[in-house]
Amino acid sequence: MKTSNFKELAVWQKSMNLAVEIYDLIRRLPPDERYGLSDQIRRSTVSIPSNIAEGHARNTAKEFLRFLSISRGSAAELQTQLILSTKIGYLTEETSNPLIQEIVEIDKMLCGLMRFIKSKHQQSDN
Repeated sequence: MKTSNFKELAVWQKSMNLAVEIYDLIRRLPPDERYGLSDQIRRSTVSIPSNIAEGHARNTAKEFLRFLSISRGSAAELQTQLILSTKIGYLTEETSNPLIQEIVEIDKMLCGLMRFIKSKHQQSDN
């Protein structure tokens, strides 16, 4: 399923859209969080599509899977940071819940892509 361009991957597109939404959200966090939680949120959200793109550019299915796994870790990290932001009163559940649901959908897409790559890789080994 190797597309010629990572930008064709629906999971990359969806994670880029999420990153734009998260950047808009970060602007509303308290200024004293600029180098704390905001920075962590920014790093984890950027990591999701970045690792999809980097993994796609690698030469092997094994490497692509490793980078997709890193994207999954970043998605879990981002979800945790949004939950924490809500618990400490920086965000409302009304704001964070739709974003968390998007992260869950991205994670499901990443899992599906990983299963697909594994099955294609196993077929090519036979």
